[in-house]
Amino acid sequence: MTQMTPQEIVHELDKHIVGQGKAKKAVAIALRNRWRRAQVADPLRQEITPKNILMIGPTGVGKTEIARRLARLANAPFIKIEATKFTEVGYVGRDVDTIIRDLVEIAIKSAREQAVKGVRVRAEDAAEDRILDALLPPARGNFFNEQQATDDSTTRQKFRKKLREGELDDKEIEIELAAPSMQAEIFAPPGMEELTSQIQGMFQNMGGGRKKSRKLKIAEARKLLIDEEAAKLVNDEELKLDAVKNVEQNGIVFLDEIDKIASRSEMQGADVSRQGVQRDLLPLVEGTTVSTKYGMIKTDHILFIASGAFHLAKPSDLIPELQGRFPIRVELDSLSVADFERILTRTDACLTMQYQALLATEGVALDFAESGIQRLAEIAWSVNEKTENIGARRLYTVMERLLEELSFTAGAKGAETVAVDAAYVDGRLGELAQNEDLSRYVL
Repeated sequence: MTQMTPQEIVHELDKHIVGQGKAKKAVAIALRNRWRRAQVADPLRQEITPKNILMIGPTGVGKTEIARRLARLANAPFIKIEATKFTEVGYVGRDVDTIIRDLVEIAIKSAREQAVKGVRVRAEDAAEDRILDALLPPARGNFFNEQQATDDSTTRQKFRKKLREGELDDKEIEIELAAPSMQAEIFAPPGMEELTSQIQGMFQNMGGGRKKSRKLKIAEARKLLIDEEAAKLVNDEELKLDAVKNVEQNGIVFLDEIDKIASRSEMQGADVSRQGVQRDLLPLVEGTTVSTKYGMIKTDHILFIASGAFHLAKPSDLIPELQGRFPIRVELDSLSVADFERILTRTDACLTMQYQALLATEGVALDFAESGIQRLAEIAWSVNEKTENIGARRLYTVMERLLEELSFTAGAKGAETVAVDAAYVDGRLGELAQNEDLSRYVL
């Protein structure tokens, strides 16, 4: 779990997302409250539940990006899922309980990676010894004495040095490795994922502990041996228990596109499964117990962050019980021309920087003038206003169209410098931006 303060979290989010201060502040406080709760003593700690967040705003303004960046900062079990993938129990589609099962799998995978990092040095030493055992003959038998022991040790150290310097990487050796477990692909009806995973687990455990002799180059054998030795050093049972506890106490679920499961008042026929999904989500968000192959998981302290554009439905179209489960509501603003300019220049790994790096590989130096950036921002904003407002995603289309010809001919002309100013932008995009019919289909 991260120990960053809300100000530090917002500062990190500012590097990648322009504006949306209210949304950033809300998720930063929610993330910090996880740490604050951990400092409170029982039994009061058990009574403190997370305050779920509902982010409302048009497409392309940063809702999903906030979730992606938050996942990296959280240092906690995190899953982002689309609400549209789920259907009411009994219909074809995924059951909402699989959200928690997937979250547990993510937590265990992450915990295993951390544990392997912790034992990597010991695993490398053990793998090295096994390779040396395969390379060198065993110690001599009846005539073994102190001098021979010294000679064997010296030879072993020489080979160890060569091994570490990579001189033996292409040499082939024969080693014994654990035989791979049986892989069985099982197709089951929707809602039976738990049974499927249990059957797959049974197949994987069959034949466990068997060894198989393989001839491999040392470079390849080393990787496999390190993985095998690391797996021996990691306590899998303890790891799973810690991961389950981490999910229950610090887990975060990001429900994207929640507006797509809202039932619009004018549409009745197609909503047969939408309200069912909302009702299935209710106990999950409020706090329930979900059965997984790692045991029962309580969802009482898992934080849920939902987001949706709500351009067809309204938040009030969600069933009242679900609305009540998201007490914190944040509205994200549409992007202005100034926001587009900042997206193009101020964010980490901004679009202009990406295109400069791509074309630099062909010897083309792109120089974005301030007037060019401003004109690009104006065109992107204008097209959004005249046609569908897709937010910052419009910049991808505009930039691709702007540099299409240059990207096609780059490399054929040799090294050159291209100044992208207002005139350059207008020459390639001006007519398209002004013609509403063309911009609707091309930009």
